Amino acid sequence: MEKKQLTTAAGRPLGDNQNSLTVGPRGPVVFEDFLLFEKMAHFNRERIPERVVHAKGSGAYGYFVCTNANMPRYSSARLFSSLGKRTPTFLRFSTVGGEKGSADTERDPRGFALKFYTEEGNWDMVGNNTPVFFIRDPLKFSDFIHTQKRDPETNLKSPTMMWDFWSLSPESLHQVTILFSDRGTPDGYRHMDGFSSHTFSLISSKNELVYVKWHFKTKQGIKNFTRGQAEVMRGADPDYAQRDLFNAIQKGDFPAWRVSVQIMPEKEAENYHINPFDLTKVWPHKDYPLLDVGDLVLDRNPENYFAEVEQAAFEPKNVVPGMGYSPDKMLQARLISYPDAHRYRLGVNYDSLPVNRPQCPMHNYQRDGAMRFDGNAGSAPNYEPNSFNGPVEDASFRERPLQISGSVDRHNHRLDGDYYTQPGNLFRLMRPDEQERLIGNIVASLKGVPAEIQKRQLWHFKQADPAYGAGVAQGLSWDIKDISSPNRKEFAAD
Repeated sequence: MEKKQLTTAAGRPLGDNQNSLTVGPRGPVVFEDFLLFEKMAHFNRERIPERVVHAKGSGAYGYFVCTNANMPRYSSARLFSSLGKRTPTFLRFSTVGGEKGSADTERDPRGFALKFYTEEGNWDMVGNNTPVFFIRDPLKFSDFIHTQKRDPETNLKSPTMMWDFWSLSPESLHQVTILFSDRGTPDGYRHMDGFSSHTFSLISSKNELVYVKWHFKTKQGIKNFTRGQAEVMRGADPDYAQRDLFNAIQKGDFPAWRVSVQIMPEKEAENYHINPFDLTKVWPHKDYPLLDVGDLVLDRNPENYFAEVEQAAFEPKNVVPGMGYSPDKMLQARLISYPDAHRYRLGVNYDSLPVNRPQCPMHNYQRDGAMRFDGNAGSAPNYEPNSFNGPVEDASFRERPLQISGSVDRHNHRLDGDYYTQPGNLFRLMRPDEQERLIGNIVASLKGVPAEIQKRQLWHFKQADPAYGAGVAQGLSWDIKDISSPNRKEFAAD
């Protein structure tokens, strides 16, 4: 087979890719060595800024197939329009707090980000492997993430920073309980569930709206590492989850998930006893049982990690007709922050990259910007309205009106002081051996934290369940009877 001609990035054929241009065999490199400078300059720029969160990830292609013929009752989205309808997808798993070179078996939530390439545009379902999160007001997001990163003085991970924030933010207790349970160290990516976590909405062809939470239930069965197993794997194979996913797909053992949804009628959301838009809470399944929607299968590995996984960009704002958002404050902020992060990391034309580009016709008036490589719409007009047959709006796709009333204010998100019912319920659902491991994991993390922070956090555990608090207290050599209420003004409105 005839080999391709090696060229520069501009297409200039190369005659020697082995030797720099020098003055004599022992002389200095000359300034006109265009090839040397081109290769070095490109090499210096091969690493784009890593994601601030979710930096280490793995990805694969697959498909979603609709298995519920009644879905058009809830949504006019075409990917749900008929039984057996198949939609191509791309899924990126990730850890959250670690850098790109960190171990993927660390105790950490896992990202679960899906891109559905539908005929009406991309739907990005950007979730986690947990149904809740640590905070419910986006103003605190950067503060929280700073505690998961490195201490500005020592450049080391700091349990003191983490537990100080959590003990002063009791709404975090639900997610903290999940994080330090067995689910905090999943056995790879194939054996964990995924969740939208946020509340979204579906809209029918009759313009009727329901609120929903998405669930992706692994068909491989839940498998987790213990703390000891995770620590061993962190040293033995820091890329364990990446290797496990890639190898499984390569040998034809395609991982799959059952896709389900919880549905809450719009009117019920107004008075439900739990704020349905609070990211620290779940909807009880007895009130809103899971409804199966379809199956998700991963059956193809990327050919190039950088192009297809590192440059993949997911954003919750990407929904299709028949879908919508909700008043979830954390979701509202992510609608802005995610595309902003992609513009910084990948450039303003990130949506044109092959892994991100929709697989349906796409027309707009966005032009120019760095790395515009798709012809920049040629001679077509770059303004609207115009008289030259440019793309036009269609009123049938206008967003559904949402009725909202209330004062514009910085409303105290901690006026809802029930931080403890759901974490307590979760603790009581665990088997005794699971409770023991949860308590052991927390004790191991809290041991080196200042006593004042320990006491404050112990009080939260105690409020969730007396046995929960007593177990952690015993592990830290405290008497739970000595743990009294901290100064609530630190974290709640009295």
